[in-house]
Formats: sequence, structure tokens, C-alpha cells
Amino acid sequence: MRPALDEGDLEFLQLLQSRGEATVQELCDAAGVTATAIRQRLSRLQDLNFVARVTIRAGRGRPHHRYELTDAGRQALGDNYGELAILLWEELQRIADPSVREGVLKRLREQFARRMGSGVTGTTLEQRLTQLGSALAARGFDVQIGTSPVGDVVLREHHCPYHELAVADAGICELEQQVFEQILGSPLQLIQSCRDGASCCEFRLVELPPSPTEAASVG
Repeated sequence: MRPALDEGDLEFLQLLQSRGEATVQELCDAAGVTATAIRQRLSRLQDLNFVARVTIRAGRGRPHHRYELTDAGRQALGDNYGELAILLWEELQRIADPSVREGVLKRLREQFARRMGSGVTGTTLEQRLTQLGSALAARGFDVQIGTSPVGDVVLREHHCPYHELAVADAGICELEQQVFEQILGSPLQLIQSCRDGASCCEFRLVELPPSPTEAASVG
């Protein structure tokens, strides 16, 4: 899964995309920053496989290097689906037949759970939560597994991936929570959310009571 890119990364990729390919000096002139800053950014984006270096050999002179976007870099610039997601969600809510609408939502939850939960195999709830956090981080989500002031285990999502959509309709927040619950096999409680102005979305683990079989075996 592609790593999260900051605003500076995206602006740099857009600059390079607009030029097709460029040398360090050409990028310095276009961006108005030092060669050191350009090389640091290029090095980071090369490590992430978003930028490739091409060696140019011409005549007897020393070869020089030009930089261009990789397919992953071009894809990263095209990964802004926010407006399309809002339109699709609005159309989903307009489905008049409740059974059809719920059927589509159910398939959507299952697809999300399948994609995000493929590596969640822990035997304990806390293990599965940690694995879910790792899976989300690998997809570019800014998440943290921690504890609340009263000692509850929580998942904190510091950057809402659907913020514009969530502001318009809290249903997407409910869908995300249901997906997490399906992956974990346990209910969660949403303590706070970015939608309401909090610094993060915080989900608290709700421990299930032991089943009658488990209770009997303990007794």
C-alpha cells in the first residue's frame, strides 16, 4: 500500500509532472529552493518509488541525471477521489428501496472488511486491534493504539480519510465503525470524532462478556 504523502510531496510531484522530467538545477529554479532541499525531497520520493532517476550520457562529457515520475508517482497524483466518493455516497442514500440500499451497504462493509482485515489473525482482541492499526497505517492512515486516561484500550485515528464526506453525513463514520467491529469481532464505542471538531477519532474497545461455555470452563 502506498505511504501517505504530505502536501509538500504532492506539490513537488505535481511540479515534476508538469515538466515531464527535470534536473536538480531546473527543479531549484522552478521551486525557488536550494539544491540541498531538492535533493532531500528527491531522495525521499525515490525511496518511496514515486520518482526515478534517469542517467543521460551525451558525447564525451560527464553523464548527468534527470528525474521523472514513476507509474506509482503518477498514480499518487490521481488518488484524489474525494468528490467522486461524495457523489457515490449521495446516490447510495437516494436508493428508495430500504432492502436494496441496505444490501449495497452490506456488500460495501464486507469489501472494506476484506481489504483492511486480511492480515488480522490474532487470537486475542488486543492482538487483532494492533494488527488492524498496522493494516490501516500501511494504507496511509495516521493511527495509534493506546490507552485512555482511565486505562481503556483505544484506537486513535488522527486524520479522517473521509472528512469532507463525514461532515456532510455521519453515516460514513457509522460504516467505518461497523467495518472495524466486523474485523475485530467485537463492538467499539466512538468516544470522539474529527467530524465534531476533536483532534482525532477515538474508538474504545468494548470487551464482550464470556460466553456460557467459556464461563463454565473457567468455573
